[in-house]
Amino acid sequence: MNEQRIVTLLTDFGLSDVYVGVMKGVIAQINPTLKVIDLTHEIPPQNVAAARFCLMNAVPYFPKETVHIAVVDPGVGSNRRGVAIEFAGGFLVGPDNGLFNGILSQNPAISAVELTNYRYWRTASPSTTFHGRDIFAAVGAHLASGVCLEELGTVINPESLVKLPIAECREKDGILEGCIQYIDRFGNLITNIPGNLVIDKTWTVKIAEVNIPGKRTYSDVPIGSLIALVGSHGWVEIAVNNGNAQSKLQLNYGDQVKVLHS
Repeated sequence: MNEQRIVTLLTDFGLSDVYVGVMKGVIAQINPTLKVIDLTHEIPPQNVAAARFCLMNAVPYFPKETVHIAVVDPGVGSNRRGVAIEFAGGFLVGPDNGLFNGILSQNPAISAVELTNYRYWRTASPSTTFHGRDIFAAVGAHLASGVCLEELGTVINPESLVKLPIAECREKDGILEGCIQYIDRFGNLITNIPGNLVIDKTWTVKIAEVNIPGKRTYSDVPIGSLIALVGSHGWVEIAVNNGNAQSKLQLNYGDQVKVLHS
């Protein structure tokens, strides 16, 4: 048994109900020595795209061999697969609905299984509304305790894993075209345009008829003004100094963004 692995949890369950605590209880019943770290439980309900982004940006900060359990699962109880995945940075456990697409685009899957071996579930008759408790928490705890990935179910082709239909960043004639991939609690609009494409350049974000200057820090513009910058996550984001860019621009997930640079 490997008792040193870390388990992380990411869900849209919030903290006002007992769902997260119950998942931790399931993990503790299997192996109380595991260290469990909460990434967030405030993903907007059923927002798989937000879960994808948050997981993608959190995973690199954890030791290899960490088991990441992520449950944002609008298809719970349906025929969507539950999966466990090994990649270069550790393991992923959760529903196969695209929420792992972000991290796997940076660190391709080594192997994957569909979670069909109920011996590693909390119960062979799981709730149709709470696979986080009855399947994913239990499987993640067993995996972190040294159970081999292949023991957890049926081996599947990693290429068959679901991918979210998020437009890719493209460049044409000096214009970068991308989209909003995440909106944080401050209303900052994070795009899928890598920040390294604008570093040391003069650049502007264009949305509809609005031109937003590319700067280095929020305070480079007056309070209440729009600004574009490279966030700590490494992506181009649109913000308002001491304000809310989503409210100001009325943009949402998937909306197109262009960056002009020279």
